[in-house]
This record gives sequence, structure tokens and C-alpha cells, in this order.
Amino acid sequence: MARAVNTVSVELSVVLGRSNMPINQLLKMGRGAVIELDTTVNDHALILANDRVIARGEVMIVDDHVAVTITDTVGLNEIL
Repeated sequence: MARAVNTVSVELSVVLGRSNMPINQLLKMGRGAVIELDTTVNDHALILANDRVIARGEVMIVDDHVAVTITDTVGLNEIL
């Protein structure tokens, strides 16, 4: 049974915030451009597995890497 679990692929995503803008504005942006998000620095990031929210977390820097600490998991009732 453990072998079957090891072959399952899961796509993980972390959403820091969202923004709406016309595509032409996005195409005009250059390196270093700033996109304003609908969240603040105190808001949690959303952690998604296969496009479904499974947890919330805080973004942090560990050495030279960006990491996410899970602060809260989302219950099955909240997902469905």
C-alpha cells in the first residue's frame, strides 16, 4: 500500500495574494515592477494542493530559500 502512495503526484502552490489588472498593463511591466496584492504582510498565505486550499501558513526566509510554515490546516468541511 505504501508503494501506491509514493506514486501519487500532487501539485503544491502557495498564494500570497491576488491582483486584477488588464493584460496590456501586465505586458508593459518590466523587471522590478511591483504588483499590489489584496493582502497585507500580516495575512497568511494559502497553501493549495491540486488547486484546493489545504492549509494556511507564514512565508519565511531560511538561509537562501523561501519557505512556508504551516500555521493552520483546513478541515474537510471547509474544503468541500
